Amino acid sequence: MSDLFPQCEIVPQPDSQFSFRIQGQERLRWHYAPHYSRPFFYPLTGPAGVPLTRIGHPGAPNHDHHRSIWFAHHRVLGINFWAENTGATITQKRWLSIDENDDEAILAVDLEWRDGHDPQPLLRQELISAIRTNLKQELFLELQTTFYPTAESLEFQKTNFGFLAVRVAKSISSYFGAGKITNSRQQTGEKSIFGKPAEWMDYSGPVSPELTEGISYFYHPANPVAGSTGPVSWHVREDGWMGASPCMHGPLETTRKRPLTFRFLLHAHAGPLNHDEADSFYQQFSQSQPYQLRQPKKRHTTATVSRLTS
Repeated sequence: MSDLFPQCEIVPQPDSQFSFRIQGQERLRWHYAPHYSRPFFYPLTGPAGVPLTRIGHPGAPNHDHHRSIWFAHHRVLGINFWAENTGATITQKRWLSIDENDDEAILAVDLEWRDGHDPQPLLRQELISAIRTNLKQELFLELQTTFYPTAESLEFQKTNFGFLAVRVAKSISSYFGAGKITNSRQQTGEKSIFGKPAEWMDYSGPVSPELTEGISYFYHPANPVAGSTGPVSWHVREDGWMGASPCMHGPLETTRKRPLTFRFLLHAHAGPLNHDEADSFYQQFSQSQPYQLRQPKKRHTTATVSRLTS
């Protein structure tokens, strides 16, 4: 492919959306319209082109804040950025960079967290989102995010809810569908996995009568975890919800001098979970370098995103 027509691309859309495409086919969409309480990704599609995530809980009308794949936190200085209608909002201030080539497409955006009272944000969130694929047309979504407080410091308090949340499609869930939750320790089912430490989590199930796909969720080992030096604990439910919970056992603080950075990888895979393959992807992700955002040096140019060199 040429620079003019890269294999991986990001196309701006009407109504505050970005379309992430591979070989001309949309595989992911970013929604950031200001009437939403927070931005989100929907849908994320597997190799068959079927959405593997959904909007809302299949059996709970009060869970409409479950928007496919999204960032939020339940207790930021006691403020609820997780639920709807609390007054607290996360909004996109601007996009910073769009980088496209045959190997991956990367979008960097600047988000602001507001409590609903003070016009000044409590913190700024820099989010870098990159997609790539493999020979099986599986999708890899790598997310790197850094939280910069407005004050000298800010505390994310103890909670199970935050930071990256995933709501899988109804048919993939264990309760409403025929899916299966498995973690890196080869434990299965909510009772065995909820609140337990693990390097990664997987939710797989049928997307059609003859087809199984799923999402593996990897938490980078360099990410902070409150009250622990080991793997993160997980908040997972048989109703189709999963999320790493770095604040499950205590608070985390982000400061101006040392802002918190998290790295995540979501793998939309073909077929049921291949445990050895997932472990291999986790090791590759663990050893990879983070992204860095370089500010433009010339007028009428944007920032660029690339890997740090070791």
